[in-house]
Amino acid sequence: MSWFFVFFFISGFCSVLYELVWLRLAMAQFGVTTAMVSIVLSVFMAGLGLGSWASGRWLRGTGEDSRVPALRVYAFIELLIGISGVVVPYELLWGRHTLENLSLSSSFTYYSAAGLWVVGTLVPGCALMGATIPVAMRAIGQRFPREAGRSFSYLYMANVAGAVAGTALPLALIELTGFRGTLKAGVVCNAIIAISATLLAGRTMTAAGEAAVSTPEIEQPASNSPTLLALLLLTGLTSMGMEVVWVRQFTPYLGTVVYAFASILAAYLLATFVGSRIYRRWSAHHSADSPLLWTALALSALLPLVTASPLIHMSKAPRLLLGVMPFTGLLGFITPMLVDRFSGGNPSKAGNAYAINVVGCILGPLIAGFVLLPNITERWAVVALAAPWLILALAAWQRGPGSFLRRRVPGFAMAVAAAVLIVAGSGYEEAFRERLVLRDSTATVIATGTGMSKRLLVNGYGMTSLSPVTKMMAHLPLAFLDRPPARALDICFGMGTTFRSLLTWHIDVTAAELVPSVPRAFRYFHSDGPELVKLPNAHVEIDDGRRFLERSGEQYDLITIDPPPPVEAAGSSLLYSEEFYAVARRRLRPGGILAQWLPYGDAQTQSAVAHALKDSFPYVRVFRWNEAWGIHFFASDHPLPDRSAEDLVSRMPETAVADLTEWDDPPGSRDAGVDAVAALLHNETTLDEMIALSPATPALRDDRPINEYFGLRRGWRRKPD
Repeated sequence: MSWFFVFFFISGFCSVLYELVWLRLAMAQFGVTTAMVSIVLSVFMAGLGLGSWASGRWLRGTGEDSRVPALRVYAFIELLIGISGVVVPYELLWGRHTLENLSLSSSFTYYSAAGLWVVGTLVPGCALMGATIPVAMRAIGQRFPREAGRSFSYLYMANVAGAVAGTALPLALIELTGFRGTLKAGVVCNAIIAISATLLAGRTMTAAGEAAVSTPEIEQPASNSPTLLALLLLTGLTSMGMEVVWVRQFTPYLGTVVYAFASILAAYLLATFVGSRIYRRWSAHHSADSPLLWTALALSALLPLVTASPLIHMSKAPRLLLGVMPFTGLLGFITPMLVDRFSGGNPSKAGNAYAINVVGCILGPLIAGFVLLPNITERWAVVALAAPWLILALAAWQRGPGSFLRRRVPGFAMAVAAAVLIVAGSGYEEAFRERLVLRDSTATVIATGTGMSKRLLVNGYGMTSLSPVTKMMAHLPLAFLDRPPARALDICFGMGTTFRSLLTWHIDVTAAELVPSVPRAFRYFHSDGPELVKLPNAHVEIDDGRRFLERSGEQYDLITIDPPPPVEAAGSSLLYSEEFYAVARRRLRPGGILAQWLPYGDAQTQSAVAHALKDSFPYVRVFRWNEAWGIHFFASDHPLPDRSAEDLVSRMPETAVADLTEWDDPPGSRDAGVDAVAALLHNETTLDEMIALSPATPALRDDRPINEYFGLRRGWRRKPD
């Protein structure tokens, strides 16, 4: 049996590795929108469920006395999974080129076509992953009949243990080898499983067969109760739905880097493993559960209301561990218990039960992300997801043995405890007295503060504040142009300051923003915002900026990019990579300028971005804002003239000068504009000087996101958050 634990430990590791890398590759090819991320994750889970159901159906058709050694079938499936790890990146790339040739300008049409391509690409590999548990259960039944009754929980426990390792080790592999190199490691692991399982099947098949004959199989009780399937659906729905809510709840404390998201997943999976391990020990001697189990599950689901509250002062780790692990640990106990009870060791029934659980895992994020969070606070979303377990616990006490009081008092006590947790909890936005809160399927947006102290927060994490930095992104590159500008694109709307500054040049301006609620907060930061967005030359597109740029047929005089901070933010590398710069260069008019803002990162990040720009554009000028803020890059296919501050300001319209100096005292002074531009010109540096900060660091590419993966070189510190 220990071999099966090893196989499924490695398999669990590989499944998380593939999910992580395939998601990022799909984002690079088709966009970082919520719709695309939801499609990829839903397809991944749907493939698991389909494979589990299909393999169970196949096993039922072959019969219990099949002469086919299931362990060899399992080895072949693992080999095919490894092959899919190699093939999927090429299929995604092929899909991107195919959609480019179709010239789909509509966002809906594009993402519909991309979604269909992702389905066809990922489902085969994911279905193979889902097929492994029922097939391995048959192998255990053939070799160790006495272990068959609880074989699902054994494989589930091993799989989750491997998944815990999959939340950390792939991050190091990506940092060292990139996404494709990490996929190769997964392929090697699958090949090791396939070879080992084949050898094991050949070496021990005869002895195992004799043991199976000499040892009578013990009948394992199974239940056809639809209640068990309903509970399995509910465990999947609430666990994955809660995970979506937790990301929003804990982002203000953990930050937006990949290690923050990995820590949530690691806590989730580690607790699941512990719960499944406890179940294995408990089920060896017990069969009936207690209402206390369901009560503990219901109350633990409400714990994030308190641990994520800004009114409760505690460090990051206790917030996460106390908020996430009790609930997921109990689900780790309950889920294999329900499957074992439903299947009784029958692989076909286990495949069906697991498929139902996966259906819940698909529905949970969709309900949480597209129904609950856009319409209610994170606090009440948690309550909504916990409500079914509260009702179930109350019903369990009502059905329990004993007197009227013995059955009613525990239920009443649980209701009181739940009410205390709900009342004691509070949302992150309640920490701000002055605030505008907007919600959508992508994020919760908070606009807060007054005067020049206004701030924009997305999922509780600070994005930007009012600063002349964002004005300079618009005015200085336009002043460098040798011709009057006609059209500009602003990627990442933020507070709308850059968008507003571009409009003062009286040109056609388009802004691309990923989070729908961010442009809706424009009015909070700029009183003239509602009037500006109504101008005929002002356009706001809700879309992934890179994908919008790729699909756009327009040519721009200026493209500005201000990716969300910190520079290490998850997914931000897709706006700093060579592939992105290649797309931007194609969309610039001859002599047009790309204005890239880089918040200060470590030496490797600065070098990687500078290297990518040097490889992508023949002419780049670099200006440091100051020692604490960041860097302006102005890149073009034509030389940028060496103009003085006075000359540059003289090329700006009066409305642009007034905007540039709006926050000076007195506002609107051309001399103040000259001083601001001169200060920036004085801090000019070169790409070679930046590359020299870390000359061995390669250029930042989609496959090598140097800025996002920094754990090894920094000793796993999360300083940016």
